[in-house]
Amino acid sequence: MSGCAGNEPFALRVLGDSMEPEFKEGEVIIVEPLSTAEENSYVIALYNDEYIFRRLSSNNNRWHLAPLNDSYPTIEIDSLSVVKGRVISKSSGKGRQTKSYL
Repeated sequence: MSGCAGNEPFALRVLGDSMEPEFKEGEVIIVEPLSTAEENSYVIALYNDEYIFRRLSSNNNRWHLAPLNDSYPTIEIDSLSVVKGRVISKSSGKGRQTKSYL
């Protein structure tokens, strides 16, 4: 995720099925790095030296990175500092359908 200025939105392609059914492999997501992450936001986080795409959730005053696909584990995080950006929209590429998450 290098090559962009720190505050510029950037595009990523979804890999894998951890965020299905909402986000399918191959779809393009637009990430805003300086956007405030809040509960139920879709986020890009740096976890164990890898960037992952998950939904931010909280439970009992603890933050979690949750997949939409139940085949993957939910990850508890110590702080929101691991969140590097918030997904603000997606495009399927097929017919250029776009959906906003603001």
